[in-house]
Amino acid sequence: MISSEFIEMIRGEEAEISLDEPMSLHTTFRIGGNADVFCEVKTRTALKNIVSKCRENGVPYFLLGLGSNILVSDSGIGGVVIKLEGEFNDISLCNENTIVCGAGVSLAGLCVYARKYSLGGLEFAWGIPGSVGGAIYMNAGAYGGEIKDVADFAEYLDTDGEIKKYTRDELDFGYRHSVFTDTDKIILSAGFCLTPKNRDEINDRMQELMDRRRTKQPTNHPSAGSVFKRPEGYYAAALIEECGLKGYGVGGAVVSPKHSGFIVNDGGATAEDVKAVIAHVKEVVKEKKGVDLQCEVKFIG
Repeated sequence: MISSEFIEMIRGEEAEISLDEPMSLHTTFRIGGNADVFCEVKTRTALKNIVSKCRENGVPYFLLGLGSNILVSDSGIGGVVIKLEGEFNDISLCNENTIVCGAGVSLAGLCVYARKYSLGGLEFAWGIPGSVGGAIYMNAGAYGGEIKDVADFAEYLDTDGEIKKYTRDELDFGYRHSVFTDTDKIILSAGFCLTPKNRDEINDRMQELMDRRRTKQPTNHPSAGSVFKRPEGYYAAALIEECGLKGYGVGGAVVSPKHSGFIVNDGGATAEDVKAVIAHVKEVVKEKKGVDLQCEVKFIG
């Protein structure tokens, strides 16, 4: 349990604090128990100070993006959940080809901004339900494009509380991986180097990909996005479907009948329901296909 003294200590920062905040309100799965402390941080200084105070007092903390690609425990999250707001939602044109934005900006917002200035290269990201920080962290991608194709740099807060920058070559992008993956470094902002392109062409491509997404994916049900990483030489969704697991469910969690790479919250699903479905799918695919599926969704709390 977090002490009232610690809560008062971080209340003095440029942040909005709420206690026992339901994480189901902040995840695309619409699943999750309460966070002890939910902290919407407005500035880099406040972020630096709050993270420092958490470390000094042994209080765990978790950086939340837009809540996609995660499954929060039914018992919630102990410690402080930090959501980047305020200046972390700033976005601007650095030069005629480069957009710089805070880690809290949504990928959708970034795509709209790029379209406004007739800059191409981000069309693949239209419809990915995440933040810029999350996209950099895991090298988000879809429809043949990845963040690594357009990312120019990323600023971050290191474990010593210093603000530093990685250039494109230092970001170490791989499949659903970056230099930040499984580290305590906090992404603050990123730059994207894009290509001048006709605005109508950008819009048409964005619309085409959104139509494909809506046709093939269960966008009308809460989910965390694609559940499993792509096994080398296979497609996870195809393996799951071939094993007859489309529509398999536990409680309110169901392998989507529309796209078997997704597990959806069909109403009242718990994190334990989702975990049970994941475990069963992995077991059956391993038994029938000899393939070990690896989760793309992160378990939190």
